Amino acid sequence: MELVKVCGIIISETPYSETSKILNILTKEYGTIGVIAKGARNMKSKLRSVSTKLTFGYFHIYYKENGLSTLTNVDIIDNLKNIKTDITNVSYACYLLELVNQVMKHEYNKEVFDILIDGLIKINEGFDSAVITNIIELKMLDYLGVRPIIDECAICGNKTNIVTISGDRGGYICSKCRRDEYIVSDKTIKLIRMFYYVDISKISKLKVSDKVKYELDMFISSYYDRYTGIYLKSKKFIKDIKKLNIEKK
Repeated sequence: MELVKVCGIIISETPYSETSKILNILTKEYGTIGVIAKGARNMKSKLRSVSTKLTFGYFHIYYKENGLSTLTNVDIIDNLKNIKTDITNVSYACYLLELVNQVMKHEYNKEVFDILIDGLIKINEGFDSAVITNIIELKMLDYLGVRPIIDECAICGNKTNIVTISGDRGGYICSKCRRDEYIVSDKTIKLIRMFYYVDISKISKLKVSDKVKYELDMFISSYYDRYTGIYLKSKKFIKDIKKLNIEKK
């Protein structure tokens, strides 16, 4: 096996034998790979603190293409401390790991990895985790081959008089083609398109009202249900977290 250095983030960890772990690492170079971290469960192991979920860094491994690779060391790039110490941020981050892992299975692309990492860094910097998640969800649709129609009416192609957006009908809807769809705010219509094209790494300001966040999430959730076939357990946990936060207010 060849010793290589890969950029990646741990998406899951499973105990193996009495002292080791099996890690699933989403990497920029190879997609998701399985890695054994020998002795990582021992208190004195140098791998103990760097073999946990959401560890982001350069992983030194003996790479095996069709089997388990072996971890030797990790150089941390960012410990994502502000994500790991907040239950809401952790919930969104874990959902994004699961989502991007599914997308990578559909189409391996280094850009997908970069989008994920850019988003996690922004969440770690204090940007709204729900909005960053929506942005990433929108961008992933392109790699899943089901891009929404957000440059014109999804029904007739009209570029003017756009009044709402529908997950079931595939995107923007103009006043002429609208049936009984809920009419979203103009801000939501503009932000859907802006978020789809924005470079996450260049975001310096992100303030979105609760109403717009609700409308964004409503569209994205219904679009995923209608067109992607992706159903993730971590999404349900996010809904439970949202419900608890609402009850606290």
